[in-house]
Amino acid sequence: MRRPNILFLLSDEHSHRFMGHVPHEMGGEEVETPTFDGLAAAGTVFTDAYCQMPLCTPSRLSLLSGREARGAGAWSNNSVMRPGIPTLPGVLAEAGYETCLVGKMHLGGDRQYVGFQHRPYGDLTGGTGHQADPIDDPEARTMRGRTTAAVGVTEIPESLLQEQVVAQETVAWLREHEAVDPGKPWFLMASFSRPHFPLTAPRRWIDRYSPDEISEPAAPAGGDTHDHPMSVGMRRGFRVDEIGHDEMMRARAAYFACVSYLDELLGDLLGRLDATGQLDNTIIVYTSDHGEMAGEHGMWWKNGWYEACTRVPLIVSTPEQRADGGVSRTVGTPVALVDLFPTLCGFAGAAPPAGLDGRDLSGAVDGEQEAPDRPVFCDALTPRWGSGTEFRSARWRQFKYVRFRNAPELLFDLATDPQEQRNLIARGATGGGATALTYLREVVDETMDFDAAEAARRDDEELSKRHALDAPDGAGNLYHMPRGQVVNADATLYAPATIAEDAGDLFGDYPGRDEPS
Repeated sequence: MRRPNILFLLSDEHSHRFMGHVPHEMGGEEVETPTFDGLAAAGTVFTDAYCQMPLCTPSRLSLLSGREARGAGAWSNNSVMRPGIPTLPGVLAEAGYETCLVGKMHLGGDRQYVGFQHRPYGDLTGGTGHQADPIDDPEARTMRGRTTAAVGVTEIPESLLQEQVVAQETVAWLREHEAVDPGKPWFLMASFSRPHFPLTAPRRWIDRYSPDEISEPAAPAGGDTHDHPMSVGMRRGFRVDEIGHDEMMRARAAYFACVSYLDELLGDLLGRLDATGQLDNTIIVYTSDHGEMAGEHGMWWKNGWYEACTRVPLIVSTPEQRADGGVSRTVGTPVALVDLFPTLCGFAGAAPPAGLDGRDLSGAVDGEQEAPDRPVFCDALTPRWGSGTEFRSARWRQFKYVRFRNAPELLFDLATDPQEQRNLIARGATGGGATALTYLREVVDETMDFDAAEAARRDDEELSKRHALDAPDGAGNLYHMPRGQVVNADATLYAPATIAEDAGDLFGDYPGRDEPS
């Protein structure tokens, strides 16, 4: 049997709550996502999947290498993939796959291919490529720096939005590959920016969600951890005290819109591929690099221990599941994004390298095996929110334990307290909570040395300097042209060749222009 193709759909900052098929009683938001819901109805949904660090670059380094943050050198958005570490695309390429990355990957330094054989479009200088609307108003730019103020209808023509370009270049690359080598399996990662900031979308979706009609954040500001040193530092760092209720609800409505727009676009992409038979023997994976607080606990963005920013959607849909009307499965055992490396190797018949931290979940996807019952980890090993706020979070069964380098530890029972309002340690853990606390303290003692992590981080800072990318400032999205040139893909937006400041000055019959007598 021909080995399956793999289409890996990756987004940026998609909270696990914002999926239409997640029921309200499990914390789901009322957001329109028919494409995601269709994948869930013909795939395996991992309800409790965690990133390995809730920040773009580190999460992606861990995902691509199958290693947790320290092992991957995943510290900050400046981190570089360590030379010599096997990567998922590299291993699949060695196993006979043609591999391609299209879109935003936020890799640090000059190591921008990390095992992929092709990269026709994306943030090839590591500059993230998020497309802010071109604006000239200094006050508006200042407001946009707070991320929640300047939201709404995008001013960028839809055909130039990077999500649209990623989708088009994905279709183009697959068609070219099928024409050149139709018998060779492929692995393509299509990586999208939304629903990450800026919180802008086409008008049809912005108008769809009214700030007066959407839900308030699921987890209110308060609870036992509101005054925790990391929580205080995070609120200060993201300037959330400046965000009033009305602004917060407008931003939430725009976040809903961004999720639905991404869903619509992925539906168009999958429809095009399905129409030409390119999904017939293709495993589809959807996940995100981390979540988004979206007002929960009075917070925005990510880079904290909260469920809203560490837990991500994860769906794996096989051709067999999509046949005969669809076969859905749900896995509630906690899993990690590092599990995707060995899992996809399992489906591809490729031997995973030694040293991976993930587990092969292909049997759980097929329904032939249970997912392994073990703690999964999410780390943040830089003191971004104050001295001693580095942490390791361990999720095991219904319990979540957070150890800090020098701040009070936390324990939550997510079955009875999904909004993380009650720290069982401060309240005196008993019964199953006490048992879990003893076990998870031992696990973290054995697996995390914060002093050693700091030493490794400083070594990797020197690595980042050695692999610094010598590229012009301001280059976000780029094309890698067939003849080899790397060119700015967004020049039309940010350095346009303007031929008229007002169309009425150029066209004699422009609508609304006074006709000459």
